Amino acid sequence: MTRTVPRMDALRRGVTGVAARALGLLTVFASSVAHASEADLVLPDFASKSFFGGSINGHQLLLSGIAVCVIGLVFGFMQYASLKNLPVHRAMLEISELIYETCKTYLMTQLKFIAVLWALIAVVMVGYFGFLRHMGVDRVVIILVASLVGIAGSCGVAWFGIRVNTFANSRTAFASLRGKPYPTYAIPLQAGMSIGMVLISTELLLMLAILLFIPADFAGACFIGFAIGESLGASALRIAGGIFTKIADIGSDLMKIVFKIKEDDARNPGVIADCTGDNAGDSVGPSADGFETYGVTGVALITFILLAVGEGFRVELLVWIFVMRIVMVLASLAAYGLNNLYQSAKYKNADHMNFEHPLTALVWVTSLISVALTFLVSYLLIPTLNGDPTLWWKLSLIISCGTLAGAIIPEAIKVFTSTESRHVREVVTASREGGASLNVISGLVAGNFSAYWMGLIIAGLMGLAFWFSGSGVPGADVGQLMIAAPVFAFGLVAFGFLGMGPVTIAVDSYGPVTDNAQSVYELSLIENVPDVKAEVKRDFGFDLDFEKGKQFLEENDGAGNTFKATAKPVLIGTAVVGATTMIFSIIVLLVGITNGQLNTEKTQFLSLLHAPFLLGLITGGAIIYWFSGASMQAVSTGAYRAVEFIKANIKLEGVEKASVADSKKVVEICTQYAQKGMINIFLAIFFSTLAFACLEPYFFVGYLISIAIFGLYQAVFMANAGGAWDNAKKLVEVELKAKGTELHAACVVGDTVGDPFKDTSSVALNPVIKFTTLFGLLAVELAVELEAAGQGSLTRIFSVVFFALSTVFVYRSFYKMRIQSVSGNSGASSSDAKPQAAVKTA
Repeated sequence: MTRTVPRMDALRRGVTGVAARALGLLTVFASSVAHASEADLVLPDFASKSFFGGSINGHQLLLSGIAVCVIGLVFGFMQYASLKNLPVHRAMLEISELIYETCKTYLMTQLKFIAVLWALIAVVMVGYFGFLRHMGVDRVVIILVASLVGIAGSCGVAWFGIRVNTFANSRTAFASLRGKPYPTYAIPLQAGMSIGMVLISTELLLMLAILLFIPADFAGACFIGFAIGESLGASALRIAGGIFTKIADIGSDLMKIVFKIKEDDARNPGVIADCTGDNAGDSVGPSADGFETYGVTGVALITFILLAVGEGFRVELLVWIFVMRIVMVLASLAAYGLNNLYQSAKYKNADHMNFEHPLTALVWVTSLISVALTFLVSYLLIPTLNGDPTLWWKLSLIISCGTLAGAIIPEAIKVFTSTESRHVREVVTASREGGASLNVISGLVAGNFSAYWMGLIIAGLMGLAFWFSGSGVPGADVGQLMIAAPVFAFGLVAFGFLGMGPVTIAVDSYGPVTDNAQSVYELSLIENVPDVKAEVKRDFGFDLDFEKGKQFLEENDGAGNTFKATAKPVLIGTAVVGATTMIFSIIVLLVGITNGQLNTEKTQFLSLLHAPFLLGLITGGAIIYWFSGASMQAVSTGAYRAVEFIKANIKLEGVEKASVADSKKVVEICTQYAQKGMINIFLAIFFSTLAFACLEPYFFVGYLISIAIFGLYQAVFMANAGGAWDNAKKLVEVELKAKGTELHAACVVGDTVGDPFKDTSSVALNPVIKFTTLFGLLAVELAVELEAAGQGSLTRIFSVVFFALSTVFVYRSFYKMRIQSVSGNSGASSSDAKPQAAVKTA
């Protein structure tokens, strides 16, 4: 393995140099001709409009949002401090701190790689804004800084997430030993709300700062730079985190079958890596993803309003959407408080509880409060628009379609992934006689059925929004304020999906804490600590109950699995629905607006009759399926390496736990293959985006639409198939208590198949769709500029060059990631090995 790192460094340097020279050449050939684009968008004067009967203007109203963001941040950090001060035994604290240290090392490695990727993106932004848009050096620097702020935001909330979760995991494990289930539920949710409030408040604060304090004629470009930065950070952390976590998970889980050892056996050196992976994949990735999703959806709506809405209504609509976000932060905070009071009264002294029920209640309470406040605040804020007293409730209905989706979609997903689901029980039943084969088939069935129902639900909600917006009739209902009102309605649905963002993030973050808590319990070997019962009674004042503690942790892990599964389709749905709004921005750029309507002479190119558009629709699907395969190949190869190392080094006799050195070596293997996979995948996407944008602009629009639609169904299918396999295993372990049986072994196989389905490929499609759309916005504008300057031949040349580069990395994503091992050199890099001698039987 030692030769891999220099090779990867050389690859990074080489790619950066090639891209810089190619894009530098592009800017040299660029003409001085410049056309209107998103970079030219000018924010209106928010102080020019008054609200609430003239008592406050728009600028003042938005300033009040900063105070709400501060409240959210204070709440989040207070919960952080509270978690840190909860009681925990030193044996468990030692394990959680080791997990945090490995997570921190992983995150620092990723930050270095993101810096290399940012250099590539920076070249494009400098070329576009500096050479083609002719902005001054100071403004280009500010745009680059905005992109760095976006990256810092994604990475910052990711770090905060792992710090909070690694406080909460050991505290949850220790609290479970009190013999009551309520603390086992309350601590992970408290950690999730801390992350959710800090994440959403930080994102909203940064967007308000750009909106209020950046010059109006420059804010549009800053928003785009900021969105690209946070999308880059989220994509890297989501993809690499997904690969890392599933390498570790599979490597650790397979030992249960090979050596017939228990879950999270302390002698297994893969368990620490698995715990690190729970945070890298299920905390770092989702935190960065949620941060980026919330921001990009807002940027898409801002762009739409400035492009498509009449000048007289821009202030009202911009202020309205941001006040909705501000209000929903307060709604989430209130719902959490109310739900806590009720659930505490109901379960605090209970001996048993269903861990899913209070989480479901929280989601629904938040959704209903958010919807009620949406109507109330909309009525007070925009009672009439364009003299129409009905638009306030029509806009409220549209955004409520998205808010309710945040509760409806999780309920639908539980039908396929909950431990109480008939689909999950069918997976278990099939495994009794059919073993792993029928287990896998039943999981695929659950995933396919879920994609059908999710497609209908999302289409239904978008259809309702379309109807409320005026059914596409020009000048009707919302259409009297803008062109393409249905596109705005779809953007509001995506906006509403994450309206109750703090709670959505909280229930998603619940899972990695519950998963880690189980592992911390086992790794701590607390049952073997001398005189531990007397020590805990003396120092903490309660009697230990090991059996109940283990039972609560396992049951709660099942609830965590379910709610991790429910959050995934919400995020992917937001990406897909929100992408329609951003794609509209590209369409406006291409076709232009004449007399308040899209130019009909050019809209004809957005049809199947225009061959490049159809070819783009076909090509997008190809990228989605390649991406799914490439990300799983990285997991497969990395897991092989991890299994190979663990089998060679695990010691089951004469030791209580694996050595720290062996555990760190497994973490190193996971990190290495996550990096290798990420480099190939990201650069293939990067160069594909440039290639297709330069090829033909309407081809590129078709391509973006295609990756959104194919990505939606692929992601939902994979996420829910994986969720069904995961909880089928949990059902066998907790309800049937059949660990170590053939049935359990079959379900473990299904679970390991589902691991890269649900936590690698599916979840990473979300930031990939948004990054491609956002970065594509700049890329296609750059290509259009060159075409207008008479450099059409040059754009085709660049298209060929960039496509050739993309195919290099597509090739590498399999052929340079194959499982290869030289006999007698276990775990070493052997890319030079001959294929016929490549695979060593472990």
